[in-house]
Amino acid sequence: MDKFTTLTGVAAPLPIVNIDTDMIIPKQFLKTIERTGLAKGLFYEMRFNEDGTEKPGFVLNQPAYRKAQILVAGDNFGCGSSREHAPWALLDYGIRCVISTSFADIFYNNCFKNGILPIVVSPEDLEKLMDDASRGANATLTVDLEAQEIRGPDGGRVAFDLDPFRKHCLLNGLDDIGLTLEKADKISGYEKKLAEAQPWA
Repeated sequence: MDKFTTLTGVAAPLPIVNIDTDMIIPKQFLKTIERTGLAKGLFYEMRFNEDGTEKPGFVLNQPAYRKAQILVAGDNFGCGSSREHAPWALLDYGIRCVISTSFADIFYNNCFKNGILPIVVSPEDLEKLMDDASRGANATLTVDLEAQEIRGPDGGRVAFDLDPFRKHCLLNGLDDIGLTLEKADKISGYEKKLAEAQPWA
């Protein structure tokens, strides 16, 4: 998993509440267990017409936001089913950070496991960040995980809280497998002692 330290990128405004995981990645894209190739399905029904042409009004189809790395979204982002394909699709598109006033628990947890930073802010701060994100080509935010703050294009700062363990994992690029491998020496030592004490096992 890639480390998350400081991210400076275009922020796309998505002021829609209750964006569920089916809106993030519709069910027809869930046939794969690969984490790549899902970008094409991200927000599919909002991005594309039935004939596959783009809907010009959707934010990620607008030239200024095509390479957005940050989403500033409405309340209760990621609700609905527990599909892990939702953060996979965001990451495959290039989104490394989602900012909202609240997230569905399972989606929130899945983000950390896949190297995406979900940030919870107050409604007042979200309004400021949504305004920053609405500036088109100038909609650049800097997310500093170590300092736990978001810096806007005009120098404004928004602090955010984060569980220290989750912060440690993102800063060091540790998913569940990475955390286990950090203890590889202890695991090997335990297995060696067990083999000596119980050679029949």
